[in-house]
Amino acid sequence: MTLDAERVETVTVDSYGTLVDPSAAEAALADRVDDPEPVSDLWRSRSLMYTMVGNAVDFYQPFYEMNRDALQYALDVHGVDIASDERDAILEVYHDLDVFGDVRNGIGRLREDGYPVYVVSNGNPEMLASMVEGAAITDLIADTVSAAEVETFKPEPEIYRHAAARTGTPIDRTLHVAGPSFDVLGAMNAGAQAAWLDRDDEPWESFAGRDPDIEIESFHDLAEALGV
Repeated sequence: MTLDAERVETVTVDSYGTLVDPSAAEAALADRVDDPEPVSDLWRSRSLMYTMVGNAVDFYQPFYEMNRDALQYALDVHGVDIASDERDAILEVYHDLDVFGDVRNGIGRLREDGYPVYVVSNGNPEMLASMVEGAAITDLIADTVSAAEVETFKPEPEIYRHAAARTGTPIDRTLHVAGPSFDVLGAMNAGAQAAWLDRDDEPWESFAGRDPDIEIESFHDLAEALGV
């Protein structure tokens, strides 16, 4: 597919890996674990798996708790025994992640041209509030939409349709921007257009037989594609 810029009225964006860099959480793990890489990899994969399995079996708890449980599992698998307050200190880093360098100016271009920008994330409201404040983009973000509002995680269609309703925009006039392929595919499946933000120069995961409406490397690329 090709992006239909004329149809875009509202832009929604993912959070972790799209606006802010979650690698600081991995660095916090490295400060406390001798061999952090396998623990970090398992933590990330289990965190995502828990949200998706939760959707499938009708189980919900806020993302922060899902992430905590995934971290504890990864520590247990690798025989790492740290105190609960140390584990929680690792998780707390999610409240203060570094923003990617293109975010403020890139989203600023969208806002100056009249596009409202909303964050749509699996993160619970407290996480999103601290993320937006820490990234210094409070003045650029119209609002945040959390999976907690529908107690359903991405890539279920419900969260994207709920977000569109919250923005007051028809789903087919919404453009969702995300790094994870499952998030891009979820938005498209719900009826939105979607931009894949490929920050790591990786190939698109084509298993689903669908391509994103546009591939970008920064929010400046998106602004240019929308004619800003």
